[in-house]
Amino acid sequence: MRDNEQNSEEPSEFIFGRHPAITALKSDQEINKVFIQDGLKHELIGEIIKLAKKRSLVIQMVPKSKLERLAPHENHQGVVLAVSAYKYASIDDLFDRAQEKDEQPFFLILDNINDPHNLGSIMRTADAVGAHGIIIPKRRSVGLTGVVAKTSTGAIEHVPVARVTNLVNTVKDLKDRGLWVFGTDMNGTDYRRFDAKGPVGIIIGNEGKGISPLLKKTVDEMLTIPMVGHVQSLNASVAASLLMYQAFSSRHPLN
Repeated sequence: MRDNEQNSEEPSEFIFGRHPAITALKSDQEINKVFIQDGLKHELIGEIIKLAKKRSLVIQMVPKSKLERLAPHENHQGVVLAVSAYKYASIDDLFDRAQEKDEQPFFLILDNINDPHNLGSIMRTADAVGAHGIIIPKRRSVGLTGVVAKTSTGAIEHVPVARVTNLVNTVKDLKDRGLWVFGTDMNGTDYRRFDAKGPVGIIIGNEGKGISPLLKKTVDEMLTIPMVGHVQSLNASVAASLLMYQAFSSRHPLN
């Protein structure tokens, strides 16, 4: 059973009830957060928490009134799952999109971007430059939520997003399929020399930690954005925009 209550902070669909929640947690259903009634003790509640932890999902203990707002007039039985209202693409879908346009693949790979506003802004620029899709990890990363949709100003409907279990393995697979993968770092090639005419993927790191060490080892070349001001870092979406537009410039040169 689902409820379509609109909520500015959470996705717009919910699954409620103990047995429906267990079924969803055992399936491939995209789940963003698990709400459990605070202080509730029951064998099935314990199973729900165990399944949620196994999937590394966010579990939030909340008062009954919160659940009643998420699932009004319904028997939630002390549990509500917030699920994505948006469909994710596959990696093959992204390649198909490039092929349909008779273009070399151009993907964004986001390493644990946590701010939905950053993801929405990146999607907006990705649409503007003609990127064929975005790849994000299933864990420790923001998914497609209402906030992301609002920030993207409609781009969420035009830029496919693939959600993968392991970014490192995915990048290795992309390289096997012909992509050159570029990352961002303090030390690297000046991004203004970045030539993205061929099949490319650009990795954008986490807002605070940058690209994870294991993922860095898969990168073909690091790019750096030179800065002369007092602040020596850029917001993730701003950095992504600069790199995407440099890629756009090399893929669509002036006549």
